[in-house]
Amino acid sequence: MKQKPARDELKKRLTPEQFYVTQENGTEPPFRNAYWNNTRPGIYVDIVSGAPLFSSTDQYDAGCGWPSFTRPISQEAVGFAKDTSHGMIRTEVRSTEADSHLGHVFTDGPQEAGGLRYCINSAALRFVPKEDLEKEGYGHLLSLFQD
Repeated sequence: MKQKPARDELKKRLTPEQFYVTQENGTEPPFRNAYWNNTRPGIYVDIVSGAPLFSSTDQYDAGCGWPSFTRPISQEAVGFAKDTSHGMIRTEVRSTEADSHLGHVFTDGPQEAGGLRYCINSAALRFVPKEDLEKEGYGHLLSLFQD
């Protein structure tokens, strides 16, 4: 795991909402975030580290108001923690490289795709369109978009 940037550095580099979500385990509003209805092909990377996390090929409209995915690009890209906040027991999803809070995973996803729904905050992500993967250093992931 790379060293996580200092809190002060992250406060300068991230927007207040990105900082709140990734560093303070926050949640952005549903249906009022950048990627809840994004349908462009590409990948989503950790806003803090740039590590590839999710692909549009695994994204679907769960109707919840946040970007939802059936799986991460790599199981090693994410980690899990028990979250007992808000009077619920949920499974939190964190990026392994920067320890960013991403969102939660639930078992109500499409059964034909494994049954999981990764419900992820847009503020924790940066979208890299398919056509920009090569120039942004993610060319090795172009194979995700081949038929």
